Amino acid sequence: MKRLDSRLFLSPPHMGGTEKEYVAQAFASNYIAPLGPMTVEFEKRLCDYSGMPYCGVFASGTAAIHLALMCLDVQPGDRVICPSFTFCGTVNPVIYCGAVPVFVDSEKESWNMDPDLLEEAIVNETAANHRIAAVIAVHMYGMPYQVDRINTVARKYDIPVIEDAAEALGSSYQGCKAGSLGDYGIYSFNGNKIITSSGGGALLTKSADDAKRAVFLSTQARDPKPYYEHSVIGYNYRMSNIVAAVGCGQMDVLEERVRRRRQINQIYRRFLEPVEGIVFQNESFPGVYSNYWLTTVLLDQNIFPEPEIIRQKFEEYNIETRALWKPLHLQPVFRKMGCRVYGGKVCEELFTDGLCLPSGTAIDDQLLGDVADLLISCKKG
Repeated sequence: MKRLDSRLFLSPPHMGGTEKEYVAQAFASNYIAPLGPMTVEFEKRLCDYSGMPYCGVFASGTAAIHLALMCLDVQPGDRVICPSFTFCGTVNPVIYCGAVPVFVDSEKESWNMDPDLLEEAIVNETAANHRIAAVIAVHMYGMPYQVDRINTVARKYDIPVIEDAAEALGSSYQGCKAGSLGDYGIYSFNGNKIITSSGGGALLTKSADDAKRAVFLSTQARDPKPYYEHSVIGYNYRMSNIVAAVGCGQMDVLEERVRRRRQINQIYRRFLEPVEGIVFQNESFPGVYSNYWLTTVLLDQNIFPEPEIIRQKFEEYNIETRALWKPLHLQPVFRKMGCRVYGGKVCEELFTDGLCLPSGTAIDDQLLGDVADLLISCKKG
């Protein structure tokens, strides 16, 4: 295989063609401000798709998580239970609220939050007289977590669940769309997601009051006066009408993008599953349907070099690969805070052995085969 002239990114944006038409409509209407018809339309389409009755679109998925925590009135010193195996954007909003993240390890099957360790964390933190304000559960790489078990544990202790579906738009569990499976749902439209508005996120909720409060807080918490008056601190989090117009265009191709990501995963499996030492993330539980946002593998280091060496090898060919998420309980910022972790070995092993493969929906099948062959060529001996 020769070095590629154009870089092969892990998960680049893939426009469908109608985005320009929606943006042109926004320009023609002169709604270039944070609110306009495209913002309303994008929210409606997300509600229709997810089955959730209320939605607000904001500057990022991280902002949406922050607003969900604000709707729950999370206070300084409260505990919020989160997976350790996730991106920091899941947990940073907990710190914004002055609350304390409590980390829970993954289970081996889907790599998501372990329900047994979740209950252990709840019991122990409650016994220590800590108020647990929320559980944030994440569908890692688009793979749904054990929704029934996580929700059952949380409801047993009357704790709301924020469902971080930032990577899982298009995934489902028991026929219900990711984003509709918790008390609050979160999407991300960052540039590397399965659809993108160039940035942005969404908060989905079953409560009209929560949706109204989230939008209020996201627009600097301006009171309904004929002048600028503010009774509480707000945030500049609202998604612009132009960004929402791009999101509307991407919604036109969402199902096509999900089909292609799943097809990419199957192509990689065809090449790599017969190879000793390669294990895929799998739909391990009944009713799970993953969008396979990224195809990810674990590599046996008795057979393959460590993933960082392989990543560097791919760089020689101008191909982007990436390690799996470094567990948050190992991150310097959270270690300095002394955040508690329950378990930890499973997600540490995932980080040590894991690799994300190029999964963008515009990659052709021949190039996927080349990527697979290059990975196989990295075997020791």
